[in-house]
Amino acid sequence: MRIFALAVLASLPLAAQTDSGLDRKISDKIAATLKENRAASASVVLVLNGKPAFAKAFGNAGIDPPRPATTETRYAVGSISKQFTAASVLLLEEQGKLSLDDKVAKYFPDLTRAGEVSIRQLLSHTSGYEDYAPQDYIIPEWTHPITPRQILDRWAKKPLNFDPGTKWQYSNTNYVLAGEIVEKVSGEGLLAFLRGHFFDRLGMQSAGDCFETPGANDATAYTRFAGGPPRPVKREAAGWYFAAGELCMTPSDLAKWDMAFLRQEILSAKSYEEFTHEVTLANGDRTGYALGLSIGEFHHIPLISHSGEVSGFISSNSVYPTRHAAVVVLTNEDGVNLIGPITTAMATAALLPEEPPQSKQADEQAKEILAGLRQGKLDRALFTSNANSYFTDVSLHDIEASIKPLGKLKSFTRTSETLRGGMTHRSYRAEYEKKTLTLNIYVMPDGKYEQFMVEE
Repeated sequence: MRIFALAVLASLPLAAQTDSGLDRKISDKIAATLKENRAASASVVLVLNGKPAFAKAFGNAGIDPPRPATTETRYAVGSISKQFTAASVLLLEEQGKLSLDDKVAKYFPDLTRAGEVSIRQLLSHTSGYEDYAPQDYIIPEWTHPITPRQILDRWAKKPLNFDPGTKWQYSNTNYVLAGEIVEKVSGEGLLAFLRGHFFDRLGMQSAGDCFETPGANDATAYTRFAGGPPRPVKREAAGWYFAAGELCMTPSDLAKWDMAFLRQEILSAKSYEEFTHEVTLANGDRTGYALGLSIGEFHHIPLISHSGEVSGFISSNSVYPTRHAAVVVLTNEDGVNLIGPITTAMATAALLPEEPPQSKQADEQAKEILAGLRQGKLDRALFTSNANSYFTDVSLHDIEASIKPLGKLKSFTRTSETLRGGMTHRSYRAEYEKKTLTLNIYVMPDGKYEQFMVEE
């Protein structure tokens, strides 16, 4: 078990620590998640108010022999790389060297329907080019080096999966082609372009191609099979991910990118708008995707994000622009999804208000009332006059008749608690043997029930 022991590390040099309560809450959650899943490591950064606030690494960058992860450990970030490629295209557009609406034929006329596919459609996954790497495990072919041009010759000369602009379908082929366009237009290799225009400028010293700049402090790649232990796994050979997912960096360097993104310092205001604007299909349907970025929300908070997966690594980068916040989670084990629970835990702790404390007594009382209703019984002293008017002979009969046949109550769980209308609103999930019901409850300040609805 020592292999999986928590390694708590120094925070970012530039970071002001979060308050000890938030620090402890986040650390405890991540440590518990790693222990429960027997995972190798996770390294995280939290940005609050546009500044680094929390950075720690947990677990081991290498398992045998044990090598603790640190905040300076580099991880492969996979498809998070796509936003760097998209930013490169946008910068070239600012320089007047290309347009998002240029057709692929201007640069690679020999590819399928190149005269119909635009650069914008490449960056938004609406081109129709078939994905050359949909698998979530490493296949034998990927262990042999390849060039971007070879990928395009094999996959971008196939018939399109759909007419350009009519559907959304994730495809790494799009970004290999976009990277090739960046190199042709700029006259530079993609990595040199990224370094010269972004990485050096932002102080992202660790950022680079995983294969051109390997480091002794890089995390080791692991996989797992079902619930088995972490197993060392091969990495894809050079060339397979190129502009689609071949970058490595520390979480702190990715956070520097996020902070510049939040300040809109990476690109012009016009380019930033293009970067983050959700692309729609020809028929007006939404895609949930901009240019190398997913567009969504977290509890009604706008969210701009992207995840990444390559052999042995899964990563997540989430930016909350209205809160000037970001969450970076990098892990070195595929086959187990740690990034979702850890990202949610960090964002919840940092961005959402504390829910009112749960009262075990209140939960027990709600459970007892439900048990009484199943027998057609109700203690009307617990309810307001409005609630008592709801419980007519008809409603009590229907509630009793519908609950009785459901069998034994297997679990009773509070699912939410909020405030509304001067009352406490609680929701419960009541799982019976044959069906699950929900309770929709309002409680007055004096403890009486204004509402107690049993719903399917």
